Amino acid sequence: MKNKFKNFINKIKNFNFKEYTKTNVLFFTFVLTSLINGMLLRFLTVHNYFEIKPILADVALVLLVGSFVYLFKPKNRFKYLIIISVIFTAICVINSLYYTYYMSFASFSLIAVSLQVVDVGDSITKNLLQVKDFIFLWQPIILIIIHSRLKINDYYNTVTKKENKRKRFIATLVSGLAIYAIFFATVTSTEYSRLNKQWNREFLVTKFGVYTYQLNDLFKSLDAKFNTLFGYDNAAKEFREFYSEKKEYKENEWTNKFEGKNIIVLHAESIQSVALNQQFNGLDVAPNLKKLSKEGIYFSNYYSQTSAGTSSDTEFTFSSSLLPVTNGAVAVSYWNREYETIQKLLKEKGYRTISMHANNGEFWNRNNFHKSLGYDKFYSKSDYVIDEEIGLGLSDKSFFKQSVEKLKKEYEENGKFYATLISLSNHTPFDDLDKYGEFDVDIKEEVKTVNENNEEVTETISYPYMEDTQLGNYFKSVHYADEAIGELVNELDLAGLLDNTILVIYGDHDAKLPKKDFIRLYNYDKLTNDIKDEEDETYVNVDYYKYELDRKVPFIIWSKDEKFETEVKTVMGMYDAMPTLGNMFGFKPVYALGNDIMNLNDNIVTFANGNWLTNNIYYNSQKDQYKVLNTDYIVNNDEISKNNEYSSKRLEIANDIILYDLIKNENSRLERVEGS
Repeated sequence: MKNKFKNFINKIKNFNFKEYTKTNVLFFTFVLTSLINGMLLRFLTVHNYFEIKPILADVALVLLVGSFVYLFKPKNRFKYLIIISVIFTAICVINSLYYTYYMSFASFSLIAVSLQVVDVGDSITKNLLQVKDFIFLWQPIILIIIHSRLKINDYYNTVTKKENKRKRFIATLVSGLAIYAIFFATVTSTEYSRLNKQWNREFLVTKFGVYTYQLNDLFKSLDAKFNTLFGYDNAAKEFREFYSEKKEYKENEWTNKFEGKNIIVLHAESIQSVALNQQFNGLDVAPNLKKLSKEGIYFSNYYSQTSAGTSSDTEFTFSSSLLPVTNGAVAVSYWNREYETIQKLLKEKGYRTISMHANNGEFWNRNNFHKSLGYDKFYSKSDYVIDEEIGLGLSDKSFFKQSVEKLKKEYEENGKFYATLISLSNHTPFDDLDKYGEFDVDIKEEVKTVNENNEEVTETISYPYMEDTQLGNYFKSVHYADEAIGELVNELDLAGLLDNTILVIYGDHDAKLPKKDFIRLYNYDKLTNDIKDEEDETYVNVDYYKYELDRKVPFIIWSKDEKFETEVKTVMGMYDAMPTLGNMFGFKPVYALGNDIMNLNDNIVTFANGNWLTNNIYYNSQKDQYKVLNTDYIVNNDEISKNNEYSSKRLEIANDIILYDLIKNENSRLERVEGS
């Protein structure tokens, strides 16, 4: 044993590092460029690039994958390395693009979902593609240049004479495994748990690097495809225990308040609450929504809980009170499961259920997805006359006008109804400015001056403010969408469809606009046409938490027959809509994750990335940090741990319900028990 160790030490001493380096130029170039790109991606997204742990993980995986190059002849190695290099570069480019739009990282399970960009190509081109997303392309370019120079110098023939392929393969493979071993020795139990659950992608890339994250995601995505073979029994047990412990519904002043009434749900594309509270030159951005919110029941701290499925995730969570799946989108990958939904529960009470959207029925697989949710009829693009286009398709004003006609016919033929209208015009990239109508987002001031005739005159001076910004264009778009909503209410009233009807309006998700525009919104100095200095006492710090909190969306319940003038300030998630509406309309869901908000003074909103929100705290699961929102609140670490467990459990239960089709299987089990 002692001799073997001495021989090993002697081999290291006698190892010709200079020769080894000379005969591995292409491989070292591949390793170094892959490592730099991984660091660059973290820097541009999660602003983390010099932390040692993700660097170790990146080096380990790159060495492991790269080691197989030694199984090829030197002249063929470039082909292997360029293929791997292109794959690694694609991983960086796709994740950079994805992070720009979703503030998260891509998943293999989203390949089908990513095809949806074909229908929103204009949006991707105008709003997402940035110079930074193409920086990563330097890697394969450098590899090609190095390869070309090596060929000229007859490098590959020299390598053939001087290397032992088998030894280099084994040495590189073992080095990669050794570095991985060192890396995983530093991984905490919490980090292991999150790697297994895969729902906090920002955290995983920060701690494990993009390449290890993506490899783990591949395994998790494949695992999801075979979920019927593994893990079902444990998931079913956890599922039954969770719902057996869930509290019974309590009656309150809103119980059965609207039972038997027609329901019109407006799925308002990308409407954020910040738009309802914004004015320019004394004019409201969204006067109609603001009026409806004051007259109806307005949930002023309502948050979307979408994941990769964006709008379709909202439809799913609003309808089922379940959180979206961690891999892929329910609408595309798991539409053929059995879910308990508002639509199905209302159908049991004699409602006709209808959905309307002037986009292609294939988009987000709505032709199938809406049947799964329980809609009797889905009116899509083929059912509309495309007579006026804004953004991605038929304008909201035309869509609403044509939808009212269809809705009136449905009511006359089928009676009581639940109808969802999905708007489209207020979709990114918000660049149809000439079609939105006149609405200035500048600052206008009247000043008195003396003209050349020594007469006092009044002039209007304009300061640019939010003009020519994405957020400014968004406000113009929202103003148009709000006008369309005002016209919709009038059209419904003229058609007699507001009598004995409740109008429910929700913003499906935030507009995903850049933070810098919000900094300008809150800190504009008209005298300099620039941002105030951070030392200014009036400066508003738009940090991570301010930006996240501003992503809330409106939720309004309104009736022509009665003015409620009620504001509910308790924080609320999309998954709380179903149980809240269920109490009001007389149906009781069994498998809801959310709560009837009318029974609560405080609530927990769980987000798809593991963050959570209460009236007192916004918790950032990526950094294990939080911001106290209520100055009177005393931080309680036990409460934070309890809320972490609460959120993690709901993410896990929702994911298991979707993957294992637990509602269908549980209902089948109960039927067998009752029949035995």
